[in-house]
Amino acid sequence: MRIKQTPLAGACVIEIEKHIDERGFFARTWCKKEFSAHGLSPEHSQSSISYNKFKGTLRGMHFQVAPHEEIKIVRCTSGAIHDVIIDLRGDSPTWLHHFGIELNAENRTMLYVPTGFAHGFITLEDDTQVSYLISEPYAPESARGVRWNDPAFGIVWPIQPVVMSETDRTLPNFEERTVLI
Repeated sequence: MRIKQTPLAGACVIEIEKHIDERGFFARTWCKKEFSAHGLSPEHSQSSISYNKFKGTLRGMHFQVAPHEEIKIVRCTSGAIHDVIIDLRGDSPTWLHHFGIELNAENRTMLYVPTGFAHGFITLEDDTQVSYLISEPYAPESARGVRWNDPAFGIVWPIQPVVMSETDRTLPNFEERTVLI
């Protein structure tokens, strides 16, 4: 694995290193020792997938607050997404900055999302599936979010959403939040 720091402190892009032979290739996607060596949490307690039938499906921008803050490792296993994170850590030099990357089934790249970040994505193809390793179990009482198109973040999405949950559609803008991380 190659673990590369993003412009947002603590968030990393993880690229696989393929060991190729006549059968195809083998690659490690997670290693406790390597994660620890890079200062990343090697712990996870939940694995989830999201299947998205249509191109233009938007999910996000989600996060969990204390005591259930979560770290996510996100990978697109079929199709393609534009994945976005926002640094919501008030004491961070990159507070309110965002980072976006295309994750797809071909590049097999992953995104490490630390605690204190909102996360979301838009699908770039029909029949897209996203896999997550998550450090904490889902706790509905700690679930929060901010609006995907809030001008406070300035995110430029590659396409307009066509499918979104009512919950995501009605998330508050950042300045309207009463509970912050």
